[in-house]
Amino acid sequence: MLKTKRIKQIQDFVLEHQTVSLDELVTVFDVSKNTIRRDVQELVENGLLKKVYGGVAINHSNLISFHDRQIQNKTEKELIGKAAAEFVEDDDIIFIDSGTTTLEMLEYLKTKQLTIITNNLDFIIQALPYENLNVITLGGVLERKTKAFTSVKSMDVIKAYNINKAFMASTGISLSNGVTNSSPLESEIKKNVVERSSQVFLLVDHLKFDKYALMTYCSLNEIDYLVTDQDPTEAYKEFANENNLDLIVAT
Repeated sequence: MLKTKRIKQIQDFVLEHQTVSLDELVTVFDVSKNTIRRDVQELVENGLLKKVYGGVAINHSNLISFHDRQIQNKTEKELIGKAAAEFVEDDDIIFIDSGTTTLEMLEYLKTKQLTIITNNLDFIIQALPYENLNVITLGGVLERKTKAFTSVKSMDVIKAYNINKAFMASTGISLSNGVTNSSPLESEIKKNVVERSSQVFLLVDHLKFDKYALMTYCSLNEIDYLVTDQDPTEAYKEFANENNLDLIVAT
C-alpha cells in the first residue's frame, strides 16, 4: 500500500475510534511498529492527531473538519438508505444493522408493515412513533461509540428468527479482507445475522472501499446486494459479475 494512502486510512481509523494503541494500528494495517510510528508522527506534526500513552488520539482542536466531512457525506448516506429501502416489502422480517447509513432507511420504511430486528439504538428511538413497525431489539450492553447493543446472548436471539433481508454496515470493505468491523462482539453478531438471512444487503459509501478494520465478519461473496453512492473500480465490478453480486449505485 502506498504510504500516502496508508496515512489517510490511519487518520480515518483514529477519527472513527478516537483513541487507538500503536499495537492495534500495527495489527490493522499489517506493517511494522516503526512504520506506524513514522506515519503517526507525520499526522501529529500536521496537527491532525496527538500522542497519548501507548498510542494516538484525535486532536480535538481540529475536530471541526471531521464533523464537516460527516455532514458532507450525509447526502450520500441518505441516497444509499433510500435505494436500499426500495427492496423492502410489506410483511418482510428485516435486520437493521448499527450505523448512520442504515439509520437513513427509516424515513422510507415508516409507512410499511414490517418486523424489524435491530441493535441500532438511534433506529429504535426514531421508530417509536410508528406502530406499524414491529421492532425487536437484541438487548445487551450499549456500545456508546457505535450506539449499538451487544451481548453474547444476542446470538441466541438472532438464531431464533428467520430474517428475509439484512441491511448491514461496515467500517471498510476490500477484495482481500472482505467486510470488516472494529468490535469483536459486534462482528460476531453481524456474522450470525449474515448466516441467518435469506438476502444480505451491504450499505457502504465510496469512502469505505479498499479499507479494512480489525475483524472480517463475512466475505464479499456472502453479500447479495452492494448498495453504494459511486461506481466502484473495475476490480469490484469484475468480482461482482463473477460472484453474482448485484451492485446498486444510488443516485
